Amino acid sequence: MDQAHSLLLNEHAYSRLGEQQRAEFIFEWLCFLKKHLPAADRAHVKKNQKQLVEHLTSILTGSPGPATRRLLADCLALLYMVGDSFTSSLTVDRCNDIIRSKDDSPSFLPTRLAAVACLGALFEQLGRLLISSFKETVANLLKALKSAESQGRYEIMLCIEKILKGLGLSAVPCHRDIYKATRTCLTDRCMAVRCAAAKCLLELQREAVFLWSTELENMASLCFRAFEGSNYDVRVAVSKLLGTLLASALKPNQAIAPRPGSRRSCLEEVMELVSSGFLRGCAGFLRASGDMLQGTSSVSRDVRVGITQACVVFISTLGGVWLEAHFSSLLSLLMELVSNTRATQSMADAVCCRRCVSFILRASVGSLLGEKAQIAAAKEICRAINKQKKAIDTALVEGNVETRVSSTSVLASQHFLVCALLELGSVLQDLGSSASPLLHDASTGLLDTVISVLLYPSVSAQMAAAWCLRCVAVAVPAQVSVLLDRCSERLNALKSCSEAVAGYSSAIAALLGAVQHCTLGIPHAKGKVVMSLAESLLRSAAQNSRISIQRTQGGWLIICALMTLGPTVVEHQMPRILLLWKCAFPQSVKELDSELRRGDSFTWQVTLESRSGALCAMKNLVIYCKDLLTEDVICRLLPLLRCAVALLTQLPSLVKSYGIQLKNAAIVFRLRVYEIFALLPPKTYEDCLSTVLKQLVNDLIGPENVACAELSLLSPLCNKQDLALLGPALQDMEQQYIEEQLQGVGIGGTLEYDPFTIFEKTQVVPAPLPPAAALTASAVKLFGVIFPHLALQQRAKVLEQFCERVRVLKGVLQQTVKVHVTAAFCCALKCLALGHEALGAEEVQKPGVSLLVGALENSNPLLRCVAAEGLTRLAQVLNEPSFTVSLALMSFDKLKVARDAISRTGHSLALGVLYRYLGGISSPQHLSACVGVLFTLSQDNTSPEVQMWSLHSLSMVVDLAGPLYRSHVEASLTLVLRLLLLTPYTHVEVQQSLGRCLNALITSLGPDLQGEGTGVSALRTSCLVGCAVMQDSPDCVVQAQAITCLQQLHMFSPRHVNLANLVPSLCEILLDYSVLVNLCSLYLSLRRAVVACLRQLAQRETVEVSAHAVALVKELPRRDNTQLDVTIKEVGLEGALFSLLDRELDPRLRQDFKDTLVHMMRSAAECELAHWLKLCKDVLSASSDSAAAALVETNQEDDADDSSAFQMKHEQSGPFSNLRWSTRVFAVECVCRIIVQCESGDPAHFDMVLAQEQRLHKSTDFLVLHLADLVRMAFMAATDHSEQLRLAGLQMLLVIIRKFASVPEPEFHGHLILEQYQAHVGAALRPAFSVEAPPDVTAKACQVCSAWIASRVVSDQRDLRRVHQLLASSLVRVQAGRDVSSPFYNESTFTMETLAVLKAWAEVYIVAVLSTRQKDSPTGQHQDLQQELCKEPGITESTGYSLLKLVQSDLATLSRLWLAALQDHALLTLPPTYASQLPPAGGSFYTAETVEQARQHYCSAWAPILHATALWLKSTEFIMVDEEPANLSRPVTPTSMGQSTSLANIKSPEDISTDRLYLILGISVEFLCSPRSQNQVENITSCLHALQALLDVPWPRSKVGNDQALSVELLSVLHRLIVTRESPGIQLAVMELVQQVVCAAQEHIREKRHSAAVDDGAAEKETVPEFGEGRDTGGLVPGRSLVFGALELCLCTLVRRLPQLIPRLDGSPTGQRGMPWSLSESDCRLVSSALGIISELPSICSPEGSVSVLPTVLYLLLGVLKELVKGSVDTGGGMLVSGALQALQNVLSSPMSRAEKSRAAWVELLRSALSMLLECWDTDTTEPIVDKVTLLRALTIFLLSASAEVTTVEPLKSCCVSRFQASLESKDPKVLSRCYQMLTSVFQSRAAVARPFIQALGRQLVAHLQQVEKSRPQTVAELQAVQDGVRAMEALVLAAEETHRPQLVTALLPILVSFLLDENTLASAPPTSQSLHESALQDLKRLGPQYSTVFKMLMASAPHMKARLEAAIKGNQESMTAKDTPLHVSGKSTPSIQLKTNFL
Repeated sequence: MDQAHSLLLNEHAYSRLGEQQRAEFIFEWLCFLKKHLPAADRAHVKKNQKQLVEHLTSILTGSPGPATRRLLADCLALLYMVGDSFTSSLTVDRCNDIIRSKDDSPSFLPTRLAAVACLGALFEQLGRLLISSFKETVANLLKALKSAESQGRYEIMLCIEKILKGLGLSAVPCHRDIYKATRTCLTDRCMAVRCAAAKCLLELQREAVFLWSTELENMASLCFRAFEGSNYDVRVAVSKLLGTLLASALKPNQAIAPRPGSRRSCLEEVMELVSSGFLRGCAGFLRASGDMLQGTSSVSRDVRVGITQACVVFISTLGGVWLEAHFSSLLSLLMELVSNTRATQSMADAVCCRRCVSFILRASVGSLLGEKAQIAAAKEICRAINKQKKAIDTALVEGNVETRVSSTSVLASQHFLVCALLELGSVLQDLGSSASPLLHDASTGLLDTVISVLLYPSVSAQMAAAWCLRCVAVAVPAQVSVLLDRCSERLNALKSCSEAVAGYSSAIAALLGAVQHCTLGIPHAKGKVVMSLAESLLRSAAQNSRISIQRTQGGWLIICALMTLGPTVVEHQMPRILLLWKCAFPQSVKELDSELRRGDSFTWQVTLESRSGALCAMKNLVIYCKDLLTEDVICRLLPLLRCAVALLTQLPSLVKSYGIQLKNAAIVFRLRVYEIFALLPPKTYEDCLSTVLKQLVNDLIGPENVACAELSLLSPLCNKQDLALLGPALQDMEQQYIEEQLQGVGIGGTLEYDPFTIFEKTQVVPAPLPPAAALTASAVKLFGVIFPHLALQQRAKVLEQFCERVRVLKGVLQQTVKVHVTAAFCCALKCLALGHEALGAEEVQKPGVSLLVGALENSNPLLRCVAAEGLTRLAQVLNEPSFTVSLALMSFDKLKVARDAISRTGHSLALGVLYRYLGGISSPQHLSACVGVLFTLSQDNTSPEVQMWSLHSLSMVVDLAGPLYRSHVEASLTLVLRLLLLTPYTHVEVQQSLGRCLNALITSLGPDLQGEGTGVSALRTSCLVGCAVMQDSPDCVVQAQAITCLQQLHMFSPRHVNLANLVPSLCEILLDYSVLVNLCSLYLSLRRAVVACLRQLAQRETVEVSAHAVALVKELPRRDNTQLDVTIKEVGLEGALFSLLDRELDPRLRQDFKDTLVHMMRSAAECELAHWLKLCKDVLSASSDSAAAALVETNQEDDADDSSAFQMKHEQSGPFSNLRWSTRVFAVECVCRIIVQCESGDPAHFDMVLAQEQRLHKSTDFLVLHLADLVRMAFMAATDHSEQLRLAGLQMLLVIIRKFASVPEPEFHGHLILEQYQAHVGAALRPAFSVEAPPDVTAKACQVCSAWIASRVVSDQRDLRRVHQLLASSLVRVQAGRDVSSPFYNESTFTMETLAVLKAWAEVYIVAVLSTRQKDSPTGQHQDLQQELCKEPGITESTGYSLLKLVQSDLATLSRLWLAALQDHALLTLPPTYASQLPPAGGSFYTAETVEQARQHYCSAWAPILHATALWLKSTEFIMVDEEPANLSRPVTPTSMGQSTSLANIKSPEDISTDRLYLILGISVEFLCSPRSQNQVENITSCLHALQALLDVPWPRSKVGNDQALSVELLSVLHRLIVTRESPGIQLAVMELVQQVVCAAQEHIREKRHSAAVDDGAAEKETVPEFGEGRDTGGLVPGRSLVFGALELCLCTLVRRLPQLIPRLDGSPTGQRGMPWSLSESDCRLVSSALGIISELPSICSPEGSVSVLPTVLYLLLGVLKELVKGSVDTGGGMLVSGALQALQNVLSSPMSRAEKSRAAWVELLRSALSMLLECWDTDTTEPIVDKVTLLRALTIFLLSASAEVTTVEPLKSCCVSRFQASLESKDPKVLSRCYQMLTSVFQSRAAVARPFIQALGRQLVAHLQQVEKSRPQTVAELQAVQDGVRAMEALVLAAEETHRPQLVTALLPILVSFLLDENTLASAPPTSQSLHESALQDLKRLGPQYSTVFKMLMASAPHMKARLEAAIKGNQESMTAKDTPLHVSGKSTPSIQLKTNFL
């Protein structure tokens, strides 16, 4: 198709193509032309214009398809726009001629339609240039309209619309004619024509003033008629027209010339028009009068739903400002509408009418008003309710004369109240916690108003008021308890009033249901109160027959709602509930029989009501408290259920005996029975199964069968993909609330149908079906549940009974029964499939297949879809290939002979979905057959319905075939593309199926689309062309499918999707619909597709997407400059997304908006930091009021220093206004994401100095430069009215503190950058600690407080005390105890707040202690942790002490509270088997009833508390101090830690300390065994540091050392931890803790040995017991041995860093070839720690045990050394080498090496180790020695630390000497230097060791030093080697015997003299020679007097040496004089002082 990309049509390439390829080629060329003409060179276009016109004209006359003709028209118009327009009139004349043509053949129709389309495009683009031919063209079109078919009428309407758009005011002369012609089209039988006519009239009304002035009433009547029998698209289009007309009439867009007697329309007149249509529809006077007399309504629901949507358009067009100003009047008019008796003549009409009015209110108030305006609207609704309530109350009091009138008023006003209350509840839910001021507004009296309606004599109004109270509770959770108390009190006071009982019980149930949405819950005692109230109602029901029913229903309603509180509440009430259940039912069937013989109608009504309520309570027990459904409870329920089943069989006779008034109660009773049985396993009621089945069958096919709402019954059984065949899905409509009234039977649900749904967990008001319809739905569900448990004979019998009943019945009843039985059987098949059970033999299969096939050929399309799904499930259940093939053959056969559309559609769908649950299609033959049949059906132009179903089925086949379909892809794409190009726009349902087919084909091709082959390129082009065709479709669903297809293409082949075209098209959709977002003119599915595609694009190409969007807005010419355009121009696409997010109500779309913004932010936030932060700030500032300003008055007097912080006000800046709290919360979350994202970026983001430096050199932005804005945003959010926003603001403040706490202030050295915001932080925190603040806000504020104090930003004592005082005030509340906790929330909130306070104090204390310890002992044991926590610069020395001093005052209280919290946590973490050990009354900070809720709070707080407690115990060293106990709410024995006041239970201080030690040990070990917290790393670190703190104290260390089992267990836990955790910090802490455990064991064994030695000092040594592991045998038992555990752990650490140590792991990758294995600093520290621990292990063994462990220890030590000296490990420093050598020295100097029992064995093992070490010197070409120095050091350690027996034996002695000899010959001065140093140590060691080295190396050493005179040192290293050699020689002299020392001195002194320089050469000698000279001279000065005799003899015998020495001294004096000379020259006097010294 590349040949199509040229300005002129490539006729040569075109001629070579086939017919199908030509159409595709033409379309591709037209697409190219349309895209490139606007940007083409005008001269070039003019040059080729004539040829282009010819090409386009030839296409025009070539019968183009719908998509092609639209493109053709656009290209023709663009051509004349870009080129010359002179000949355009000729083209217009040509088109008019074609339209006038008398040729009516079908082949000429496409040409005529193309001519019409071209006329529209030409006039739209050229406008007044064609004014001369305007009238003729319009007349021609209107004439053709009269005889045109549907496609022609459709195109003509679109053409006239474009003509009007292009000409504007110039078209006024023809407005009347167009209006007359369009009127008829608006009521056309073709729905597409109606839509086009509505669009045409919408364009006409822009200039035709008469449409919304004089003709307004006629237009309204015309629109009403257009709504009759309309579909969804028509209702959307016509409602937009009508709404716009009404808005223009009320608020004209242009001035109207005044006419005599005319006046401007007012709101009342406009609403009168709406009301007339809503109440009377489009009926004439006579019909309306007849309906009035008959008491029926002639207004169809289509009309009412359409008018409802028109009202929404009307209001939204006028805008939010208008709505805010006129809301009172509008509300009054709407309420008059719903109160009119004509609209509510039946219950169904009343429900529909209420829904319509509620939808208008919700779509306007919920979408157009900001929070401030919504509060005003809520007040207005309250006033309206009050006014209506007072009027009705007055009518009821004064209505005794005409009672009938009063009753009518009540019935009418109830609908008013329902709509008002429901909208009030929705507004309150939208406002959330921002509604708190509204609730406390005394002038409004909102709560009083709503509660007063509970006494209204109407169930509907009472339920609506109850629901409104529930919304209040959800919005402001603090009101739940208050309202519950208030309603309970009123119910108790008014028990004798039926309205009060019904209303208040409903309110209590609704409030209990609201608790599910309130995370803070309600006090546990409320459950008991409510239960008592319900029990009282039930027990007193029989006392007053007048209100028996109300009390019975109210009691059970409250109990049912109580179940929603969960098992923690219900389990305490179960005995009472079981007793009430028992009382509600007879004890046996005999009692039931006796009941049947007595009683009257009223008694049975009360009885059935009671038993229905009891059954509903059982149902809720199963749903909400399944844990309580034990075997015992089930056994108690079964007899009751048997009685209920027995009563089922008697209900028909009861209804027959006592009249119709029992019928509804009987239906509800059956419904409750079915509901509870559907939830219980059928095996529990097997004995009742046959009775239940019989009743079910009767309800499904019985004579009294009532039709159920098909949508609610069949939709859940239908596959979601197949529902697309039924038109736009309800879930894809924003008008679902009213549109579902038109689906199927259209039975609307409402709350009063089933009051027991008011407590269900939902955010929208429940809409239960009428009892009869709900009964059918429950029967279907229960049938599906019990069918798998029936015997095969029963299954066959029931199915045959179904078939027979369907065969016998006729008409509507047959259809109803067919729906019911099909649904029941499909439900049964679904349950069989889910349970993997078989259906049965052929006698069961045959009637089942017959049933489904009959439904497959039914006229109801939804039933056909369900039947196809049923056949699919049947094939799945049977899972027999032969049966599946037989079903397929049956459909094939049917399709061959069937000619009716119904059969063909049903069987084609069955073919497509047959293998849906069988793993897909695996047979190529079956696939080919299916494809062939479906191809044929999809080309049946005579039946669009058949085409739609067959194409949908084909898409299913493509999905199910997978890769097998690859051979059919090309043919399928060809078919789809051909049909897309040919299908008329009037058949949008076919286009939608084609879209699904194309999507499936793209998915089938998948990544293959990336290929570059010719075939793949052709397929990809076909896909893109198909998407382009669908994008041009006028149908929004097809456009959505096109976007989805492009999204798929972008995923599989991103480089072939042109973002420059795609992104603008997506943004155009958002821009075009931005004004009416969420309203009836928009398709939700299209918005979802657009945003989902943007979300995917934003993940990959954020920058390109944003750039294309901004470019589009800048270039896009628009008639209406919407607010969203301004938003995009100012703040880009992301700003528009924020605006759309705020207006959007659909949860899925909102999440997509958020995801898109997050992806864009992740990609672009760092490079556009200022833009994103300003955007979030604008969003956050866009509120209707300022919470900060409101806080000024209340907090200014608290502290003058904080007043400046409160002066910040929310500015109304930027493009946003009145954004909702949820959007602002998301903006705060975005800022937090940006901060975290920057953390992983440039370090300059958190370094002001670095940021300022980089800002000078490059234009980059950094986060630290915007710190003021960040703090400001956090403050604004933290002080808002909305609790959710306050929480988000506090979280943001916490993030800021943590990230910026260590950033220094560059302008003030020693200060931190956050210090300037101390007042802001304090001001943001203070409101959270007020009494009114919710517990979760206070808990979050405590976390911020601790972080702020612990950050040590606050250096000023005054500021520190101010924030500290907030925590101190919260601590006072904690000490008050849980008995005085908040009465508004659950007791678990006290636990949450208390633990948050204790955790905050713990964190502050930890930092205070560690910072203090850092100053006291910076090299202490916890230096690493201190460096981690205390690394902030600029901290004064007193900061840590002052912080500790602040905490110290409360430490006594805190320590007790911490210990209590830890013991609570320890008990709560016990396994369920130890639940009996929990305190019956609860712990210190939780109650027994809130155990489950409390656990999560303890899990999030225990770790810092544990660490702080350990630090406190360390500071006291476990010494008990008499302190005042903490003022807990009550003494709790389990948490008093052994300090009970009872004399019998008094524990000693030792016992108390032991309890505390084991508490901390137990909690730590339990957690470390199975870390399960979210903050695992932090909690693990806290545990380890707590254990370290404990083991720093001698007493607990002795306890641990004394208990070897505990030590071994602890090591086992630590071993597991070090294996599973890779964090270096954790592993280092583990190793330190292991070191402490080993140290504890050492101390314990040392103490025992010392005690034994003292006790048995006089005894023989053989009798002294051996202490340490191994005892006499030397065996170490794994699992019980501390040494073995420590070895295991250390080995794990070593092997993970140095796998070369283990031969079996030697092949593991230790680095690349020739590259050393690199170890980080932390790895080196770990290895050093492990070696240190290993070296200490022999000391805790017995002599025999030490012999057992020594080989392993030596192997590991020498193995590490070997790797180090080989250079295979890159340590980056000497830490590891030093550690290894130190460990070796520890082993060699171990006392065990000198113990008598182990000495010999140690000597042998150490000799082997020495031999192994000496072997490292053996040269190997593959592994050359790199570090000889380390080997020398190790060898020296052996020589110095090991006993002489180890090193003096041959041949080890000779080898050692030879290694030193070899080192002395080294050419490396560093090696030589270290060798001399080692020799010095050896010479100074024991004589037995030193003597061989002196004898062997003395001469060599002297010879080396004698050679220095010949080759003096040239480098510092060489000089150091010589000096070290001299030191070695001196050591050699000292080590010699007295008799031999003179000889050695005689050898040393000449060497020193040889190093000297005379006065002539000293000055010019190199620095190294000078240094050697000076050191030699100093040595001579020191040694001369020491060996004076030898010195003098030597000087006397060697005059040359004496002369050299004298010359050297003289030269040294001269050099000293030269150095001193400048000092004397600088002075004024020049004294001459000569120093003469004679050293001889």
